Amino acid sequence: MLTSHEISIDEHQRWFERASRDEARKLLLAEEGGRAFGFATFEGVQPGGISNWGFYTEPGAPGGSGRRLGIGALRLAFRVYQLHKVCGQALGFNEASIRLHRSLGFREEGVLREQHFVDGRYHDVICFGLLHREWIDPA
Repeated sequence: MLTSHEISIDEHQRWFERASRDEARKLLLAEEGGRAFGFATFEGVQPGGISNWGFYTEPGAPGGSGRRLGIGALRLAFRVYQLHKVCGQALGFNEASIRLHRSLGFREEGVLREQHFVDGRYHDVICFGLLHREWIDPA
């Protein structure tokens, strides 16, 4: 989820083939009105487990799409997959992702300083966590 280059169709297909064989990984497509607008994934899924998540919304998706995707994905994480904790990361310059994590109830758990190299320089990675007991479903 920290990739910054444009991913080719071949690269997508190879990733999907590997990811879809992993029973502990959940791949979720967010749709509205029969049209996909985003994607989320959870790794290491097992009841009572701790999972890393990642997500994308399509470029130009309507405002609030990320929040709708996040709420739906977290409902599955805590209600269906029965996770204990969901962890996420955002690059330090990605204010939209940082705001989204915070708006969904995630707490900042740390900063990995100059952890990820992109566009010719190192960037901080902000680490987030959300416990099942902290999740407040806005439904």
